[in-house]
Amino acid sequence: MNSLGSKDAARAAILMATSIDREHENEIKASFANEMIKAAAVDYGGEFVFSTNRIVERAIVAAKREGLIKPEHAEEGALAGATHEALTQILPKAVGFNVGGKIGMSRKDDHICVAVFFVVGMVHLNEVAIGLGHRVVHRPASE
Repeated sequence: MNSLGSKDAARAAILMATSIDREHENEIKASFANEMIKAAAVDYGGEFVFSTNRIVERAIVAAKREGLIKPEHAEEGALAGATHEALTQILPKAVGFNVGGKIGMSRKDDHICVAVFFVVGMVHLNEVAIGLGHRVVHRPASE
């Protein structure tokens, strides 16, 4: 197993979160597929504090749709934990404000990473924030 799986997965998640549009996402996914990295992204916008659960739910749905995780308790929990960790990192900037941007997810072997890249603010007074979370879920070698 690649000892740099976590670094590779983190890089992929960040690039997915910062992708420009769906076409760009697909190009990034295709390039990472050559490295045996699965990747996905989903847009999100809304009030931060009251929508963190929806952000986590959207990440899980997108990750299952793209085959990053299986619909199993451990894998869904790992992705939810990584998403929560990424959101926790931007909490000081985002609390009380609206956010808009993208959630990028990736998987390399056992490593799952989630990056959130959001504009935080109201009207034209915006800040930019990025958070990154990582979890490990063991997948037997036979899969």
